[in-house]
Amino acid sequence: MTDDKARENRLRRMAARQGLKLRRSARRDPLAADYGLYWLSDAKTDRVKSPKAGISLDEIERYLTEPR
Repeated sequence: MTDDKARENRLRRMAARQGLKLRRSARRDPLAADYGLYWLSDAKTDRVKSPKAGISLDEIERYLTEPR
């Protein structure tokens, strides 16, 4: 649990340096379709920037570290 939180915070800081916000689904029901998923949005406009809404932390990390 703490490893996931530390990783999430690290990715949140990485996103902020790129002008993005890391958002997490607010769902608390483990059976909900978007439970535990994340997305990236533009820090100024709040428009979704990740390839799709609702992706895992692994996919977020891949998106933030790939060269563009």
